[in-house]
Amino acid sequence: MMLSTSSRLKIQAILKRLARGEEVSLSERIYVKKHAERDQSVSSWLKRARRIQQKITVNDSIDSLINQLDLGSSDPESAFNPDQEDLGDWFKGAPSWLGRS
Repeated sequence: MMLSTSSRLKIQAILKRLARGEEVSLSERIYVKKHAERDQSVSSWLKRARRIQQKITVNDSIDSLINQLDLGSSDPESAFNPDQEDLGDWFKGAPSWLGRS
């Protein structure tokens, strides 16, 4: 999905405030989340902003690499729990190239 310039700039402004720990309204959070669910770039920006906000410190070079590549989750609650979740539902927000062929 292609973002318009105005949407991209609005989302990036919201995420900058989020990363700095500044006030972000509920409607702005919903706006960003809606776009993050449909666009992998926005999802990546959101993860990065959350990591910055949480001030994750990285001492190990491998952890630093994973952090820079967005391979790890910034949300400890995002891990799959087979007792409570359906694996298909857990992957519904994955990029389209990861879907079944």
